[in-house]
Amino acid sequence: MAKLDLTLDLCFATLGDPTRRRILQRLARGDASVSELAEPHDMALPSFMGHLKKLEEAGLITSAKQGRTRICTLSPDAFLPAKSWLGEQDEIWEGRLDRLDDYVTNLMNERAK
Repeated sequence: MAKLDLTLDLCFATLGDPTRRRILQRLARGDASVSELAEPHDMALPSFMGHLKKLEEAGLITSAKQGRTRICTLSPDAFLPAKSWLGEQDEIWEGRLDRLDDYVTNLMNERAK
């Protein structure tokens, strides 16, 4: 579980930055070169490369050299840790809300008697 927690923490920490989220949104449409990804962002290339490095460290993207160009790709299972955790939370809260609904319904039925 500890390894999953670290992966999940890293995923959410990485997603906490709007620049990195925009990079991921762009890569969801298909692979792109570093220069193509950097173009809409008003920052120096070394700063932008730091964002790409964090995305790679979190396992959200991969990159590979093709000739003189570095191409970035969204990792196929990039969001599985977050999706799994959010699914678990959804189940917990759905169960709690169902029990609350049952309680309120029973309480109202008892008061109506």
